[in-house]
Formats: sequence, C-alpha cells, structure tokens
Amino acid sequence: MQTTLAHNEIEMRGSFVKPSFPSSRPQGPVTDAKENKNLIEALSTSKIYQDYERAFSEMTGMPVSLRPVESWQLPQHGKKHENPFCGMMAEKSRSCAACLRLQQELAETAQHEAKTITCELGLCDTAVPVRLGDKLIGFLQTGQVFRKKPTNAQFEKTSRLIAEWGIGIDKDRLRQAYFETKVISPKQHEAMVNLLSIFAQHISMVSNQVLVHERNAESPLITRAKRYIEEKQGDDLSLTEVAKAVNTSTFYFCKMFKKATGLHFTEYVSRVRIEKAKNLLLNPNLRVSEVAFEVGFQSLTHFNRVFKKIVGQSPTEYREQLAV
Repeated sequence: MQTTLAHNEIEMRGSFVKPSFPSSRPQGPVTDAKENKNLIEALSTSKIYQDYERAFSEMTGMPVSLRPVESWQLPQHGKKHENPFCGMMAEKSRSCAACLRLQQELAETAQHEAKTITCELGLCDTAVPVRLGDKLIGFLQTGQVFRKKPTNAQFEKTSRLIAEWGIGIDKDRLRQAYFETKVISPKQHEAMVNLLSIFAQHISMVSNQVLVHERNAESPLITRAKRYIEEKQGDDLSLTEVAKAVNTSTFYFCKMFKKATGLHFTEYVSRVRIEKAKNLLLNPNLRVSEVAFEVGFQSLTHFNRVFKKIVGQSPTEYREQLAV
C-alpha cells in the first residue's frame, strides 16, 4: 500500500505532471461519509474534545455530543446528565423512532448554522455544524431541555400522546422525570449555543493537529510508528515499511493503527504531510510545487486535492490568508 503516486510523475518548469491512470481508491459519497465518521470518532476521543465536553457539562449540567452527519443513534442516550425523561423514552421503540426523526431533521437543517428544534413532546434539541472549509463533517449537539417552565396542562397533553403511542409507563414515574427536565431561559440558551459555535470553529481549525499529535494513553507501538512517520514523511512511505520499523506484522499494525488513531494509515500520513506543508507555506520564497515535493507528494494536483480536503482551502488560498 503506497501513500504517494507513482515515481514516473516528473517535475516540469516548477510544476508536476500527473500520469493518466485511474485511482484504485473508491470515491464518492460513501467514501466521504466513512472518512467523516472516522474523523469524528478520532476527534471525540481526543483530549481537547474530552476536556471541553467535561467543562461544558459541569458548567451547564447538560450533555454534549460530537456526532457524524449520518447517525442512527440518539446522541445523548446513556451520557452523563442525560435528561431522565428522554432516557425513559429512548427505551421505547415508538418514542425512540420519533427522536431519531428529530435527529434527522436537525442534520438536514443545521448544515450551515446552529438550529434548535422542539420535539413532539415539547423538549428542545440543538445542533451546531462542524465544518472543514465548505465540507460538513459533523455536529456538536446538546439539548433535551425546556426553554420555559412546563405546566401541568402540558404534562397531561404529553402523557396522552405517549398513551396514544401505546407506551405503558407508570404515570407517577413519568411525571417525576418530566418535571426534572432542565429549564433554561432563552438568553441562557443563546449563550450556550454561542459557546458551542465557538468550539465548533476551534475544532475545525485544530482538527488536523489533533489527529496528528494526539498521544493520550496510546501504546508505545503507536508512538514509535508516529515518530517514524514524522521522520520519514518526505519519503515514499508504505504500511509494510512502517510495520517492519516497529517490529510487528503488517496486518496487526494496520488494525492497531486504525484503532488508535481513528484513521487509515494513508489518511494519517497525508495529514502529517499537510501539517508540514502548512509550516513550509509560511515561507514566501518557496513555490507551492516545491512545498508539495518537500513533504512527500509526487503530484502537485494530488497535493492540492489532499490539502483542500484536509484544510478546507487550497494551498494558495491558505498562503494568501496568512498574508492578510
């Protein structure tokens, strides 16, 4: 498995010419969805995200989740500070289906800005998009709150709807859980959404650094592999070569590396190279093609494509932004 294109690509007048052969890697929406999910999984286990999640929950008393765009799970179920009423509803198939419909609606409407939607039972959920340039990779999500104190009349209406769904729950338990739901004012809610929006922007900016440098409780094997990749990132690295360098089989290394980083080997190497490229682009005397070659890309076209995918901007746009 190679991380760069073939060596018969040649440099001509400061740029690279890409040979015309089809890529062996599948492209399209399915691949993008899988890569986004891997990225979100890796970010959600990073120290920076876990520290933020802990601080947010302790400050607000509410759960927060980082979820991929396509998800068929209830993001807050089972988490600390989960709404007890929603936890009760999540155990029932009919109400769980209603919650999943709400998650889908949030995913469709919160693609460019934060959105709050009220569910059929009167509780609010909020999703904040996490974007990488023009690409949506996931959502920060919180909620399951009331924005004003519920009344007995509202509870009776909710309990009748639950009964119509055929869900049998002791009414006293239901009432207790319903009125234990957190109530926050519209002003507090707006401030909370602003916090999530700021953090979503921060995640976008540091996502690549997090994935490249995160070493929270990782095994010595993975640490050695990362160090080797950083030292050799300008070479034509292969999975087999790195596995051999850390004294393990290719199959075992591939499995452990993906589990530890949330990324396939080729994806990780690309991110290391792009991180190095970002530093080199600070030098105005280096051409973009020279930067591409220096960090291990044999094709300027491939470099531009990978850089934009990871950073959200082309190398030229990134450099121009630094000059502003």
